[in-house]
Amino acid sequence: MLDAQGNEVREPGLLKSVKAIGWYIEEYGIAQISMNLTNINVTPLHIAFDTAVERAHARGMRVTGSELVGLTPLQCFLDAGKYFLQKQRRSVGVSEQELVRIAIKSMGLDELAPFDPSKKIIEYVLADNNPKSLVAMKLTDFANETASESPAPGGGSISAYMAALGASLGTMVANLSSHKKGWDDQWQVFSDWAAQGQALKDDLLKLVDEDTQAFNKIMDAFSLPKASDAEKAARSAAIQAATVYATEIPFRTLQKSVACLPLLRKMVEIGNPNSVSDAGVGALCVRSAAYGAYLNVKINAVGLKDKALAEKYVKEATDLLAQMKTEEAAILEMVEATIKA
Repeated sequence: MLDAQGNEVREPGLLKSVKAIGWYIEEYGIAQISMNLTNINVTPLHIAFDTAVERAHARGMRVTGSELVGLTPLQCFLDAGKYFLQKQRRSVGVSEQELVRIAIKSMGLDELAPFDPSKKIIEYVLADNNPKSLVAMKLTDFANETASESPAPGGGSISAYMAALGASLGTMVANLSSHKKGWDDQWQVFSDWAAQGQALKDDLLKLVDEDTQAFNKIMDAFSLPKASDAEKAARSAAIQAATVYATEIPFRTLQKSVACLPLLRKMVEIGNPNSVSDAGVGALCVRSAAYGAYLNVKINAVGLKDKALAEKYVKEATDLLAQMKTEEAAILEMVEATIKA
């Protein structure tokens, strides 16, 4: 705004780190606000939008839509999706794609024109859409690739995927329980568990591809030249580095698999009793995944020249496997008791 002398005067508003200007478009009978968010950590995108909505309502008007100029970080959409779900008292433990969709709809980003996340979200624009990515395959293509004569994907990738399915089933029970009629006062508890399940599922899906990449690194190392002593030494070092990596990945899968069990146990204890068998199947998925990851740790550790490191991996993997067996047995016992009741 301008003072009496025509000089620009800036007044503090409701939101920090936001520069905004508004004007009325007479020919359309609407007002428009243009905002520049100078620090989205101070005032996130969804707060700026929702504040504009509240101010419009206070003046007897409504916001008809919004648009983004340029690219926006993915985190803005994830935070917005969770924010609007929480306002609806709905579980935030949904997929990344669903959070983005909710953010788009809630902020009216597709009201004025079609909104394509792949062209407006920085990470999606920069993403390398690798056609070889296993998790991007259709289920039938993934199964066919596994069944082919190619040695990868193998047991390590399959273990990670089974654990991801186990985490997904636990998350499903949490989301169903969050929205169960009459359980409204518990929605936040189940939402928190569902969010944990989503995070575990996402980590495990990354390990599906990472396990196959680890195997490929070993194959690449074995294909290095070995004509001279120097080449032999470099090849040996590369093989060992790749073997350490190939042992570490299934070990991480084993850790993440065991980390799924508290979610599944809790869903058996407090979740929707109609879905208790789903939590039980999730525990069975995790059992198979953990055992498979354990076997891959052992077989890859055999190739390590550093025997102390190999023993460390195997011992810790054995301890995790024992923990998994105890917890999985307890979960299945509770499932059986609930079904019999």
